[in-house]
Amino acid sequence: MKIAVAGTGYVGLSNAVLLAQHNEVIALDIVQEKVDLINQKRSPIADAEIEDYLTNKTLNLKATTNKEEAFAGAQFVIVATPTDYDPETNYFNTKSVEAVIADVININPNATIVIKSTVPVGYTKTLTESIGNTNILFSPEFLREGKALYDNLHPSRIIVGEQSDRAKIFANLLKDGAIKSNPHILLTNSTEAEAIKLFANTYLAMRISYFNELDTYAKVHKLDTRQIISGVCLDQRIGNHYNNPSFGYGGYCLPKDTKQLLANYADIPSTMIKAIVEANKIRKKFITQSIIELNPKCIGIYRLTMKAGSDNFRSSAIQDVMDQIVESGIEVLIYEPTLDSDSYNGIKITKELSLMKNKCDVIVANRITNEIEDVIDRVYTRDLFNVD
Repeated sequence: MKIAVAGTGYVGLSNAVLLAQHNEVIALDIVQEKVDLINQKRSPIADAEIEDYLTNKTLNLKATTNKEEAFAGAQFVIVATPTDYDPETNYFNTKSVEAVIADVININPNATIVIKSTVPVGYTKTLTESIGNTNILFSPEFLREGKALYDNLHPSRIIVGEQSDRAKIFANLLKDGAIKSNPHILLTNSTEAEAIKLFANTYLAMRISYFNELDTYAKVHKLDTRQIISGVCLDQRIGNHYNNPSFGYGGYCLPKDTKQLLANYADIPSTMIKAIVEANKIRKKFITQSIIELNPKCIGIYRLTMKAGSDNFRSSAIQDVMDQIVESGIEVLIYEPTLDSDSYNGIKITKELSLMKNKCDVIVANRITNEIEDVIDRVYTRDLFNVD
C-alpha cells in the first residue's frame, strides 16, 4: 500500500525506511537538502542502519517537498514532525502536527493519520473531538538517537492507540518490516498510549538521575562509583543496564517528556516527577562545580552531541555545563567537527582535535571515545563503562 511520512528526523526516516521494504513510501519534508539526500540514498541524520538500508537494501522510497504528491492516495499518513516543549505554556508545541493533519484532511480525507510525534496526554482524543475527524490514531515511538532504525527493526513492543482493525493493520505493517520475530503488539486507547510514552521516558530519566546521584554521593565521599554500581546492579530486579553515569539526561525526548508529564501532574499529588526534573538540574550544577574546582585556565569541550554515534545537539547535558563554565569566566574551546561555524553561542569552535588537546588543560567529555584516550589524564568525564 502507499504510505506517506511527514517529517524525516529520527522517527520519520526510520519509519519510512522500515515500511519501504514492503510498501510504497513517500517521505515529506520542508527542507530540500534533506529530500535530495534521501533521493540520493544518503541519510541526512547519523544512523548506521538507516545509512546501510538506504545504500544496500531495495526500498520503495521517495522523498519530496510536495504535500499533494505525498498525501494523495495514501492509506496511512504518519506524522513525525517535531513537537518541542514550550516552558511558557507547559505544553508541547503541536502546531506542526496540526498543520500536517489539516493538509491531509484537505488532500486525502479518507487516509488514516497516525501521529508518531510525542504529544500531551489526552491530545489525540481532544483533537479528534474538536475537528470532528475520527481518522486519527496515536502510536508512540521508543527509539534511541543514532539507533532509530535498529530499534524499529528490533522493537521492544509495538503500541497503537486504538483497538480496531485499522490499528491492527498498522501494527502489522510495522511488524512486517521488523527483523525481530513476533514483537509484542499492544492495542490501547489513545490517551493511554500517550501516557505510556511519557511514563516510559520519565522512568528512563529517573534511572539516569538515580545512578547520577549515586555517582555524586560516591564522588563527594571519595568512593569508587564503579564498584558500587556493579554491586547494586547484580540484583536481577535492578539489572546491569542504563546505569552509566553522565552529566545528566538530555537529547530529543527525555527533557521535554519529563517536563510535559510534570505539567500533567499540576493538580495531582506527587513529588517524584518533580524530583526527577530537579535532579537533572542539580547534577549539571554539581558537574560544573567539580570542573571549576580543578582550576583550569582553558577548558576543552569534546563534542556537543548527547551520545556517541549521534549528531543531535538538542538539550545535550554538556551544553548546560559548558554555559555555566563560561559564566565563571574560564576560557572555553569547543571541538565539534560537524559544525561549519567558527563559534557556537559565542564560544570558539575548532575542527582540529589536536588544537584542543594542545591548548586546553582540562577536556570535558560526556562520553569517552578512542580519539581522546591519549590525553585521558586531562579528561574530565563520568563515563565509567564506555557505553551510552
